Amino acid sequence: MNIDSRERAERFAELHREGCFLLPNAWDVGSARVLESAGFPAVATTSAGVAFSLGRPDHDFHEEKDQDARVDRDTMIRRVGEIAGELGVPLSADLEDGYGEAPGTVAETVAMALAAGAAGGNIEDFTGDRARPLYDESLAVDRIRAARAAVDAAGEPFVLVGRTDVLLVGGSLEECVRRANAYLAAGADCAFVPGAADAETIGTLVRELDGPLNVVMGLTGNALALDDLRALGVRRVTVGGSIARAMYRQLLDVARELKEQGTFSYAAGQIAQADLNDLFRQS
Repeated sequence: MNIDSRERAERFAELHREGCFLLPNAWDVGSARVLESAGFPAVATTSAGVAFSLGRPDHDFHEEKDQDARVDRDTMIRRVGEIAGELGVPLSADLEDGYGEAPGTVAETVAMALAAGAAGGNIEDFTGDRARPLYDESLAVDRIRAARAAVDAAGEPFVLVGRTDVLLVGGSLEECVRRANAYLAAGADCAFVPGAADAETIGTLVRELDGPLNVVMGLTGNALALDDLRALGVRRVTVGGSIARAMYRQLLDVARELKEQGTFSYAAGQIAQADLNDLFRQS
């Protein structure tokens, strides 16, 4: 990690120490640069957005025959490196489940993300297997512990996030709290609980967790605003693949207008070529 990358990573770690910040999710260099230009202090990747940009499905429940459709680790890390290399703000990487079950594989993935210039990354306990949607808790803890060891071995600042998908697969809040705290105890710097979207659930998590909480908004146009989340004690807010999905919604609408109506009204809302050129010329 060079001096500039280390300084960005240190700034990213500092963001997690107090207050609440919004960390929007990009999927390529262009989207990341747009978010940076809006003034966000850091940007994250979205595995869903990266997958969609490659014409692939996101990591989800799958059949064995669908495994080859998933974006592989090398492709994802390459995209992380492309984005990190073009940003002046820190980048956090969505590392899904670490691209393998074994703790050693997770450690390799985290080391690769560090080498690619990421200032942080999350490891989730979701397997994609309907028969066993989450990794066994003891194994999930070992995976976070291995990720922490990889960070420590590198000797560079890196915000490790332990993500539990308990709520997304219909599990209890009690299990969610237990897993998240176990991941924090194993070395995660922050806990990420997707599926926590109402004030009562989020408030309980803030009170019960032994570390900073990340929640994801934008999955359904949630009524809670950033000020509400800040008042609840949330430390970090991401938006997952929602920006990418909104962009693809617009693209699909444009395609339908062109094909079904043969009109071009969509062009009235486009960004001027000169404005985009100016934005992307900025260093």
